[in-house]
Amino acid sequence: MLQYTIKRLLLVFPTFFMISLLIFLVLNIAPGRPGAVAGEGGGEKGGQEQKESFRIFKEQFNLDKPILLNTRPWMSTERVQTLLLEANGRVDGLPPARRIASTEAVDDHGEYLVPHLVALLDSNDPAVVDLALAQLPVSAQQRFANDRRGDPKEARARNREIAAANQQVKELGLAPAEEAIPAWKAWYQGEQARLELNGGQKLSRFVFDTRFAKYWDNLLHLDFGVSTVDRRPVMDTVLSKLKYSLTLSTLSVILAYLIAVPIGIWSAVRQGSKADAATTVVLFILYSLPTFFTGTVLLKLFTEGEPFSLFPTGNFQTMSSAPTTTLDLVLDIAWHLVLPVATYTSVALASLSRYARSGVIDVIRADYIRTARAKGLSEWMVILKHAARNGMIPILTLLGSLLPSLVAGSVVIEVVFNIPGMGMYLYNSINLRDYNAVMAVLLASSLLALLGILISDLSYAVVDPRISLE
Repeated sequence: MLQYTIKRLLLVFPTFFMISLLIFLVLNIAPGRPGAVAGEGGGEKGGQEQKESFRIFKEQFNLDKPILLNTRPWMSTERVQTLLLEANGRVDGLPPARRIASTEAVDDHGEYLVPHLVALLDSNDPAVVDLALAQLPVSAQQRFANDRRGDPKEARARNREIAAANQQVKELGLAPAEEAIPAWKAWYQGEQARLELNGGQKLSRFVFDTRFAKYWDNLLHLDFGVSTVDRRPVMDTVLSKLKYSLTLSTLSVILAYLIAVPIGIWSAVRQGSKADAATTVVLFILYSLPTFFTGTVLLKLFTEGEPFSLFPTGNFQTMSSAPTTTLDLVLDIAWHLVLPVATYTSVALASLSRYARSGVIDVIRADYIRTARAKGLSEWMVILKHAARNGMIPILTLLGSLLPSLVAGSVVIEVVFNIPGMGMYLYNSINLRDYNAVMAVLLASSLLALLGILISDLSYAVVDPRISLE
């Protein structure tokens, strides 16, 4: 079993990498970008300031970089000229979508444009020269250091140097054209070694100067990034909300198994009876009801209002006043979780009990069960000790799929009952396009799913001695 476990653990890493790639691509290809409102504004001065703020925002979160592969080092000067003309409305009959795309490309390409912009200063077209002069003060600015893993003092010192260099670049943009052109060429001579890339540097940028590479660089250091909404580290927020989802999900899963497994075994023993048929109908009705419908009905019937006022309408605990003792706190949380746990359990109850029933039915007619009966064992001893144990393999399979919910929680249930857990956090993060937060929750759930499948496979050998994993 040890050799099998090691092999399966080694497969977790490439599988996890491919899952992260798929999630990352879906999030970044989806319409919309985080912080897009920051780029809008009324008034010329306000608009320029907000555009500058948005540019810095994109640099901080690597939103100005290509998603997976970076072909910008091989861009031609002719292509840069075309982008400048399209972005500034100098091409007749250009569709608005194309102009927006060209504008974003010019804004995002940054220092990759500088060698081409300097070359365009020698263009025979005065309009192209003017556009190059207007873009150089923006593209020539260096990115501020944003390494949270390094020494903060060194990062601040480096940023002061970058700010001084960027101020010099901005001042070059204020000079008249006849003075600016030689000044830019002289400046470029001093920066040429940094801005012109050789073949090896281009190949390195092609793979590693991308959003996905930067994200995985952080991930290898157990850094899930910073929220684009509140600028807090995502991991801190995840840990602060984990207790809510863990409490709700763990209680629900344990309760579901404690109820479903006995019901499944009982139904298997009474297969074909009216009681079995009635139980099956009730459980499938529960299974067919959507989670949001069940939660809403329970809120309507049993919360503060009509016809009953037994439970609060939401939240994890009473917010108006803090409980005086630990026992009061536990009772208060339990009081709030009755309806969410009931909703969560009702969803899993039907499937778990049916799997338990079918598993026991499959083995109840086996030869070793008849042998146990022939030895004189009581019927319930035969069922519980022999049939139930070997019939639990389908239940163990489902256990692996339930583990991710311990971290991710149930989005629908937490939203319906206003529980500030991981499900609510994921829901809000998707609405706000907080990519780092969404990635953190989904990757944690994916990793738990992989581990859950491994645990399920290993538990087969524990439950059924006939199964060998060697």
